[in-house]
Amino acid sequence: MLLSEFDFPFDPALVADHPVMPRHEARLLVMDRSSHARMHRRVADLPSLLQPGDLIVVNNTKVMPARVPAQTRSTGKLLDLLFVQDLGQGLWEVLIKGRFKPGALIDFPGGGCGEIVERSQARTTVRVTGVTSVYDLMHDTGTMPLPPYIKREPSQDDQHWYQTMFAQQAGAIAAPTAGLHFTPELVETLTAKGIELAEVTLHVGPGTFRSVKTDRIEEHRMLAEQVEVTVRTVEQIRQAQQRGNRVVAVGTTVVRALETAGRGGRGIQPFQGPAELFITPGFEFQVIDALVTNFHLPRTTLLMLVSAFVGLEPLRAAYEEAVAKRYRFYSYGDAMLIARGVPAAT
Repeated sequence: MLLSEFDFPFDPALVADHPVMPRHEARLLVMDRSSHARMHRRVADLPSLLQPGDLIVVNNTKVMPARVPAQTRSTGKLLDLLFVQDLGQGLWEVLIKGRFKPGALIDFPGGGCGEIVERSQARTTVRVTGVTSVYDLMHDTGTMPLPPYIKREPSQDDQHWYQTMFAQQAGAIAAPTAGLHFTPELVETLTAKGIELAEVTLHVGPGTFRSVKTDRIEEHRMLAEQVEVTVRTVEQIRQAQQRGNRVVAVGTTVVRALETAGRGGRGIQPFQGPAELFITPGFEFQVIDALVTNFHLPRTTLLMLVSAFVGLEPLRAAYEEAVAKRYRFYSYGDAMLIARGVPAAT
């Protein structure tokens, strides 16, 4: 397929730079996966749109305050360094702009320095010394790595705005944004109805947001991100499937985690390790039955995944309607629910 086929309707004025409060009051465009009928609700209505016994699966990754100020030792130039992944023994994969050669030194505020170990098209790594830990450095001086389409500096509020209520496992450089809509009040209502929750971990990294630069999307390669699907979660999914209930993925990261764990031909299995699954139209879903997702940027792998789940043209029509009805887009914006068996459109 051609990348140009994923030029979806978009109005820059609809990009949300802060969330709705309370979070469950965000708007929800509901689409039946079979008939493509649509209706308009709120995230707070999820309990009435799902059935007792359905299983909601969320991503429990935790966003690190990974954007840290620094300066080059040779020139004193100020810069931002984004810590991506802990490689062990003080070595980190990072994102950084500028020309650097191995051996170049970077100083951090309050002490500590980083030495460029690898600088290539594939990745940049830095060895950090002189600090108790990089996690302490991030928490002392770092800010939340908001997406570039949010045209403001991170604030103190983003420390909790850009973190889901499920966040436990530190390691992400971006939030699994569909999960941002969930609040303790909503979860309490869901569980009171008999709707269950399960967790996976996918540490959101550059792979999720890496631009597709090839004309044919099949030539794009996803960068690996670390995933864990536990024995407990697998058992919850198997039980829901045996009951005939739906597995509802909250976000594209959950889809990729679960479908990675379901690739072996023996049903879903526990999985821990790197995942590079690239889901595009024509993909055969093995695990998930429904999807809660935000509205995504044109030409992105996230949009391709949602197109694979519901169809390219039905999704395009839904986006056109969302733009016309002034839905809020992207990380702090509104959401969609795509599932079979949702009530008829009104």
